[in-house]
Formats: sequence, C-alpha cells, structure tokens
Amino acid sequence: MAEARRAWIGLGGNLGEVSRAFDSALEALAATPGLAVLARSALYRTPAWGVLEQPSFLNAAVALESRLGPIELLDRLMAVERQHGRDRTRERRWGPRRLDLDLLAIDGVVLQHPRLLLPHPRAHERAFVLVPWAEIAPDFLLPGHGRLADLRDALDRSGIEAIP
Repeated sequence: MAEARRAWIGLGGNLGEVSRAFDSALEALAATPGLAVLARSALYRTPAWGVLEQPSFLNAAVALESRLGPIELLDRLMAVERQHGRDRTRERRWGPRRLDLDLLAIDGVVLQHPRLLLPHPRAHERAFVLVPWAEIAPDFLLPGHGRLADLRDALDRSGIEAIP
C-alpha cells in the first residue's frame, strides 16, 4: 500500500433514497482496508446540470485518508457505485443516477492516466462540486486554479441550498 494521503470525493445522486445511498457508500469506503473517512460536508440540493430535464441532485463531499494508489481508489469508488446499482454503460451522460462518486483530488498528486485525471479537470467550474468541497477544505489549493473557497465564491451558486 502507498503512503497515506488525503483524498477528496464528490458524491452526487438524484434517484431513490440518495442520502441513504451516501451513508451506505461511506460505510463501504470506511470498511475498506487503507481508507478512513476524515470529514463529510452537509448535504446540498443542487439544480440538475448537463441534462436539465431530470430531478434536482443531492451533493456532498468527503475527505478520506487513503493508502490506496489513485487507480486502486478509483476502482474502489466504482465498485461501491456498482454495489448501489449504478451501471455506467447503460446511463445517459450527465443524466439521472442513484450514486456518483467522483475522485476530485489527492494531496500532492497530479495525474494524467487514460482512466483518471487528477485533480478533476472540471471541478473548478462546478458550483455543485465546490460548495460542499469548500465546506470541508476551504483552504485546499486546487493545482492550477487556486484556493477552493475563492473558486467557490467566484461561481454562480444560485439554486444550491444546504439541507438541514
């Protein structure tokens, strides 16, 4: 196993009991050798994005301590998605889904791999990613873009609301 690094994951979904799917996914990740959940944002209701004719999403972010390599971590996230009924081969891009786990960044890792780009190449453009992520890591410096809280504050956040 690799040295421990902090990893940030974005969670999203808009079908079924999304908050329960988040809880279950985090339990599965916490039970994975080499992973520990360090912090979790609030839940946010966010407008549909990409494909607009679908229900609003719930989004959140978590910080993990990971001893898995980047591709190993990606594979684990995708396995947890599949355990929750996600079939990426049958879904519409940016369409409805039960659970989406996006690997946003890993401390000190810049990676260009056919299966994974780190940090996430469009995270800095997406308020539904930055609002929850900046809640738990406002001072994180997204390589090539800047501080998360500043990136969040520069975006239109209308329609995004924290769920008590």
